[in-house]
Amino acid sequence: MKSETSELAALIGWDWADQSHEVRLQTESGELEHYKISQDPNALHEWVHKQRERFGGRKIAIAIEQRRGAVVYALMTYDFVVLYPINPKSLARFREALRPSKAKDDPTDADLLLELVNKHRDRLRAWNPEDEAARELRMMVENRRKLVDERTRHTQQMTDWLKSYFPQALQWAGELDEVKACEFLETWSSLDEMKAAGPEALRKFFSHQGRWHKTIKRLLREISKSRPLTTDAAVVRSMGMMVRATAREVRLLSESINEFQERIEQLFALHPDQDLFASFPGAGKVLAPRLCAMMGTDRSRYASPEEVQEFSGIAPVTERSGKSNWVHRRFACPQFFHQTFVEYAKQSIRQSEWARAYYKGCRNRGTSHNAALRALAFKWIRIIYRCWMDRVPYNEQMYQTALIRRGSPLARNINGSALPA
Repeated sequence: MKSETSELAALIGWDWADQSHEVRLQTESGELEHYKISQDPNALHEWVHKQRERFGGRKIAIAIEQRRGAVVYALMTYDFVVLYPINPKSLARFREALRPSKAKDDPTDADLLLELVNKHRDRLRAWNPEDEAARELRMMVENRRKLVDERTRHTQQMTDWLKSYFPQALQWAGELDEVKACEFLETWSSLDEMKAAGPEALRKFFSHQGRWHKTIKRLLREISKSRPLTTDAAVVRSMGMMVRATAREVRLLSESINEFQERIEQLFALHPDQDLFASFPGAGKVLAPRLCAMMGTDRSRYASPEEVQEFSGIAPVTERSGKSNWVHRRFACPQFFHQTFVEYAKQSIRQSEWARAYYKGCRNRGTSHNAALRALAFKWIRIIYRCWMDRVPYNEQMYQTALIRRGSPLARNINGSALPA
């Protein structure tokens, strides 16, 4: 195997828990170390960075239960980490073989994981770090989304503030996450400022923004007839300053998002699976690179679509206790990974006939909107996985033909309200 003992600086057994992580580390010399890391992303990343410095960037092997998707996803970002995801059932059987009493505690599981990666590594399937371009694409799409979320938070704040003293701006400025709207609010943060500017200044500003002549005339009429919601100068001045300050931040965020998007498009254009992921209906220039980054380039990473469904948190969890039976979504999963598939499922409804029919069928059965999207994402993962493994672009017509050939109830209801297949 690629990662032999002589090439690894350390072997690690990592046991995840609700409050903290139990970690067992064995160095090349055989020295054993024990760490307890709090369940906090910053603490996790800080510890991993220390190991990079300690071992000079040499590779380290980490064995961890595969179902702990959130932690696995965080560790995947490091190029010097070789992950060995252990199936929970395999770990349980290994524990029972060595401890017939079936006693379980976190430190013991960390020891068992270390023993597995130390003595049985040749039987394990490693998740080796991807190449630089693949890792950059994954981090780019994730960081872009963080900026979008931050911009959304700011625009929601501005909406609330404007409703309290200058509601007309919500119509005149346009979408608040656009640069034009930010320029509008940075120039005029109150109705009095607009009226004081005069028609010529307003006309010049709107013309500079590229608005149509008829639109400008209508805006000027509305501005001249409008009355302020409040005449309280303290409210208008304080809220106006907050709106201007936030508009500047939103404009800068929008510019940064565009920079990220340009780099993402460059990376995606050079990706060997670009045509494959661009073929999925509704993916577009934002979600196609995200799907590509989530699946990666290593075809040995996921042995089945079920592994992707479980790792992403799309596959539901069933908890039984006595006569109670609770089915819910997975909580310990990588959020961005989960969001990508759910958001893609939402966009696919607009362009995929069978996806739209499936979603409507779920809703007609009383399923909530979010649960219906997760159910659709569950089906899409199987399709995406198959295309990814075969390196074949998706074909909508071919899939619908397959539904008909299999006699799927979904195929009979594509043009109406379908029941889930």
